[in-house]
Amino acid sequence: GKPIWVTETAEASQGGDPFAATYLDCFRYLYQLGSLAKNGVKVVMHNTLAASEYSLVDQDTHLPKPDYWAALLWAKLMGTKVYEAGKGAPGVYLFAHNMKGHNGGITLLVLNTNKASATINIASGGEQYTLSSNDLQSDHVQLNGQDLKLSDDDTLPAIKGKKINAGNVELPSASITFITFKSTGK
Repeated sequence: GKPIWVTETAEASQGGDPFAATYLDCFRYLYQLGSLAKNGVKVVMHNTLAASEYSLVDQDTHLPKPDYWAALLWAKLMGTKVYEAGKGAPGVYLFAHNMKGHNGGITLLVLNTNKASATINIASGGEQYTLSSNDLQSDHVQLNGQDLKLSDDDTLPAIKGKKINAGNVELPSASITFITFKSTGK
């Protein structure tokens, strides 16, 4: 009857992996967070902030790594109540939580691991936050097509969604999309 907290995940096992500091690892990281939440894990702690290849911040430059941006969006948009999101098409993984900070809101996380774009249908309009990169093994990440990076004075950029309407939403190949719905009408 006690909540489950995970203080380390398989990423650190045997010293991490060579893709830990790349955009490619964002898929593993967010899939892991979503899957663990669906299985009742209440807290997942990222063990390393700024040391080793699987840290969120580069230990030498102190610049955010791709998983940092994924963690930032998760923390900003995903609440603690988990819903069944249904099954996506092959290579498309869906996770749904309450929307953080908005009673009655829902956030849908969609991982498109395919080499081609994928389409999902949404019942109402919302805001879209799509992470992508020009190279899966890059340390550069874009949000809705704009580079994510610190400003010249080391402040975080504004994290803004793009308004979308109900209907079909095309998800780029190898992309990670959060879609927020501020009210579900329930």
